[in-house]
Formats: sequence, structure tokens, C-alpha cells
Amino acid sequence: MKQILIIISLLSWFAVAGFAQQENQKGRLEALKIAYLTKQLNLSIQEAQKFWPIYNKYNLELRDVRRQNRNMDVIDMEEKVINIRKRYKNEFSHALPGERVNQFFKVDKEFNNYLQRELRDRRDINQQLRQQKQRPFQQ
Repeated sequence: MKQILIIISLLSWFAVAGFAQQENQKGRLEALKIAYLTKQLNLSIQEAQKFWPIYNKYNLELRDVRRQNRNMDVIDMEEKVINIRKRYKNEFSHALPGERVNQFFKVDKEFNNYLQRELRDRRDINQQLRQQKQRPFQQ
């Protein structure tokens, strides 16, 4: 009976530790994105104070739409995302002047593309390492 309790405790601990690590990684990615956007958009303190609350609402809405509609047709999903961007374009114009709103959408896309490339490259490297471990060294 003690062994079962110990095993359950260990499994619970590993689950919590894994979840915490995943949340920590999300936090680091978000911090990296904030730094990237701030630098690329060259936000002043006043602009940042107006921009980030709008951005947080925008990002949350995009995440919710993507999460709720995972099995949706790709074209329909893209249409929903574009509609959200159109709606927020006006809101972002209250925080950023003119062309910088358009620049935000470009920079946001650049960051997401960079992140996808980085994740794909890391996955490919890990896959290559696993394949090398499976094959013994041959001369």
C-alpha cells in the first residue's frame, strides 16, 4: 500500500513539475516577444502604456479563436483571424501613429515566423540526434 502511495505521489509531482516547466517556457516566450516588439516598433513609454493593454486583448482574442476552432476549415480560420486584425487595426491606431500600426502587424508576423523556424530547426536537430543514438558508430 505504501508503494502505491509513493508511486502516485511521484507521478503527481512529475505532472506538476512538467506543467510548471511548460508555463515557465510560455512566460519566457512572451517576454521575448514583448522585448522583440518593443525594440522593433521603437515604442516610447507613452506609446507602450497605450499599446500593451490593446495588444493583450488582441492576443487573447486570437488565442481563443484558434483554440476554439482547431478543427475548422483553414480558410474559415484565416478569415476569422483577418477580421480580428481589421477590428484591432483601428484600436492600435489610438496607440501608434499611422504606418507604425502596419509595421506592428509585419513585426508580429516576423516574430511568429522566426519562432516557427526555430522550433522546426530544434525538432529536426533532436530527431537527428535520436537517429544517431539508434545507429551504432560505424567505421
